[in-house]
Amino acid sequence: MTGAVAGKAAARARTPGAPSPGRVRTRLLRWSPLAPATVLLLLFLVGPIGYCVFIAFTDTQLTGQESASFVGLANFRHAFGDPAFRNAVVLTLVFTVLSSILGQNTLGLALAGLMRRASRPVRSLTGALVICAWVLPEIVAGFLLYTFFERRGTLNALLEWLHLPTQNWLFTLPVLAVSFANVWRGTAFSMLIYSAALAEIPQEVTESAEVDGAGGVRRLWHITLPMIRRSIGTSLMLNTLQTLSVFGLIWAMTRGGPGNRSQTLPVFMYDQAFLKSLIGYGTAVALLLLLVGALFSAVYLRLMREEV
Repeated sequence: MTGAVAGKAAARARTPGAPSPGRVRTRLLRWSPLAPATVLLLLFLVGPIGYCVFIAFTDTQLTGQESASFVGLANFRHAFGDPAFRNAVVLTLVFTVLSSILGQNTLGLALAGLMRRASRPVRSLTGALVICAWVLPEIVAGFLLYTFFERRGTLNALLEWLHLPTQNWLFTLPVLAVSFANVWRGTAFSMLIYSAALAEIPQEVTESAEVDGAGGVRRLWHITLPMIRRSIGTSLMLNTLQTLSVFGLIWAMTRGGPGNRSQTLPVFMYDQAFLKSLIGYGTAVALLLLLVGALFSAVYLRLMREEV
């Protein structure tokens, strides 16, 4: 009897809010199935990322070096003082705005809206053609668009047939060429997102607006876009992050040239790390690219949160 009273007194004396041993064991058992996945995640994701962060603060090179030394922020200071890096940042922003924010999202929304009104055969054929470009490997899409824009390629052949002037598009307008290629390849993703979003808009809302005399532009601006704003934010964020990492498409078409006129940050990073053997500097550029993606994501998430 005395032991039972003492146990109750000890239980009352326990710190308020502290979990009991039985509850702790239950939580451990509940999370134990996730332990192998957590270990693998730490080993193959967090570990390499941590090692890359360390490499960015060293002068590691691929060849001609016995040992690397810690250089602190020297790689980052070199990047911000490098005209080639600043040029790559500007081209990356231009490429992202043209091909992702304006190109893929606008064209994807337009295709989704048109396909909603089209007949089933037209909708099926259009969807298949757009998705075929999306499922192609990036390097294959790059070679296909290279043959389209090349001086003796398909585009100039069509212009000659129409008796219009031709030019070497990959030399005169390389950023526009690779931006068009990225739009051609990635529009399907936005189209699928917007198709699902438009299908969720109640038909009676659109019909009521038509009865009230609202035209197509007013319905789009005051009804359609506000009702799918969450899908717009999701498409913008995912497409932007994907576009920031595009490498194979640009490498296959221009290799960042002519000169450095289409050298975006992924191409510049590859050039510094593997062609010039400056692994430490190239890794620092990769971290800065990761920071750019994080800034875009933070902006999109903030805008989406403010709209709720």
